[in-house]
Amino acid sequence: MIAHPPCTHLSVSGARWFTEGKKPMYLRDEAIEFVKKLMDAPIDKIAIENPVSVISSYIRKSDQMINPYQFGHKEYKRTCLWLKNLPKLKETNNVKEETDALPDKEKHRIWWIGSGKGKERSKFYTGIADAMADQWGSINGKKS
Repeated sequence: MIAHPPCTHLSVSGARWFTEGKKPMYLRDEAIEFVKKLMDAPIDKIAIENPVSVISSYIRKSDQMINPYQFGHKEYKRTCLWLKNLPKLKETNNVKEETDALPDKEKHRIWWIGSGKGKERSKFYTGIADAMADQWGSINGKKS
């Protein structure tokens, strides 16, 4: 299973809405419980993907942190992976040098797109998805 739980109530970028009392804490609690259920699912191989989030402080630290530029996308967006019986992803096309040469509004595009763009912010990068398919898709029932 490769799970992408909604980050709306989990990401650290939105944590202030809870601490300022603008969102009720039960929403975060429910989101954390959902992630726990995913992690505890009776499935041999699990990857859970989320941006830097409260999962690391409420459940456990991530096994790996990656960026789109490691997989051919000229962009920064730190993404955490919590893994069960899967190896860490190996980067496939590191374009960090080219990414660093871009203006901030391009390489950190995700932070410049404005409010109300949650769907765009939650986009998953095809280079990372391809790496997951290529590197984990051939793993059969054996532990890695």
